[in-house]
Amino acid sequence: MKKLAIFVDVQNIYYTCKEAYGRQFNYRKLWQHLGYEGEIAIANAYAIHRGDDGQLKFQDALKHIGFEVKLKPFIQRSDGSAKGDWDVGITIDIMEAASEVDSIILLSGDGDFALLLGHIAHKYGIETQVYGVPQLTAKALIDSAVKFHEIDGSLLQ
Repeated sequence: MKKLAIFVDVQNIYYTCKEAYGRQFNYRKLWQHLGYEGEIAIANAYAIHRGDDGQLKFQDALKHIGFEVKLKPFIQRSDGSAKGDWDVGITIDIMEAASEVDSIILLSGDGDFALLLGHIAHKYGIETQVYGVPQLTAKALIDSAVKFHEIDGSLLQ
């Protein structure tokens, strides 16, 4: 059975699904779908911790499905801008998982991950898959993946 590792850029998926469809991503449907594809060996969801009740319920729901939820504090800068970016953490975790699984599955539209996916596919000879909202996913990321899965109505709540 194929071993899968799933990495979810929660903020990116939340905002792209909301912008494109006005709906939320259905993580339970994704889990069920991927369960047919292989054994889910690693499942990480990367989120920003703001401490509100709705967010805590969402994080509990992800944990119940089977995800390990990794949180980073929300930082409000003095100039009013905000920082809350998991790119480096996701990259490190994917690099560490790549030698242990058959397929890396990334949920994000962020083109910064294109180089990473190309690198691990070449170095480890593994399959790379991306789930993203087509019109809000960087072309470089789509092109870097062996398989691109369009987030559409079947994966929304």
